[in-house]
Amino acid sequence: MPKIHVIHENDAWLAPFRDAFAALRAPYEEWFLDRGLLDLTQPPPEGVFWNRMSASSHTRGHVYAPEYAGAVIEWLERHGRVVVNGRRALQLELSKVAQYEALAAFGIPTPPTVAVVGEQHIREAAARIGFPLILKHNRAGKGLGVQLVQSAAALEEAVARIAASEDPHAFPRDGIWLAQRYIAAPQPFITRAEFVGSKFVYAVRVDTSEGFELCPADACALPEGAACPAVAPGDKFRILDGFTHPLIPRMEAVLAANGVGVGAIEFITDAAGETFAYDVNTNTNYNPEAERRAGVSAPLAVARHLAALLPRAAQAA
Repeated sequence: MPKIHVIHENDAWLAPFRDAFAALRAPYEEWFLDRGLLDLTQPPPEGVFWNRMSASSHTRGHVYAPEYAGAVIEWLERHGRVVVNGRRALQLELSKVAQYEALAAFGIPTPPTVAVVGEQHIREAAARIGFPLILKHNRAGKGLGVQLVQSAAALEEAVARIAASEDPHAFPRDGIWLAQRYIAAPQPFITRAEFVGSKFVYAVRVDTSEGFELCPADACALPEGAACPAVAPGDKFRILDGFTHPLIPRMEAVLAANGVGVGAIEFITDAAGETFAYDVNTNTNYNPEAERRAGVSAPLAVARHLAALLPRAAQAA
């Protein structure tokens, strides 16, 4: 009997999905990928495989988990298994550059950005973008490396801090920095659109007044032991009833074209009314309190979507 296989590297993020699978009585198994063996001489088991690998895995000591997941996905796809968030989705999770190019291909505006390899080239990139700008990592996760730089003098300070840092997380995991135009919102919030089956489910308004002034990922740049803001209490996250936006159909199209069955796109609107998307998240988490207030459940929608794919997996067996 085929089952749902959840590929991941962070046990803490799976609790709401375990509850959703249990509510549906959907058979599932967790594949925790950090270290182990992958026997390419054997076929994979039957079933539906949902990839939830995270770009920030290295911050939890799972340095090569995305590479391991990539190898597993190659194996699964070669054998014709049903994979949700497969090879291309993993590429997007690990690269902002890949995200921005994918969004641009469907006419979705992104903030002007210059990719930089080598800290000595950050100044040249900044000169092209102008101030204020955002300096951040290409392989994002938990807001690592995100800085608002207001001036050339502030940039010199930032570059000096980077050069002097002994923290390995101060440097991009893939060696690529991004210098990006700062998009100032007239009101302190961003919007995160959630998608299941590459279809829009709901939008969340995220209050940025207490530290999201750069981008929502900033809230994840937390001290050790602090709670994840995705499950923070209060009204920081509010699901918007009846939300519509002209870019939503394009967002659905870009996710479908890139094999992102479950994911989110974050965007911000400036004072001129222009919207910029700046993050495609293929390892999305949900705020349980906001969902309770709105009477919706994205984890349940995800579980239903994956369970609905089980007959296809059975036919392929």
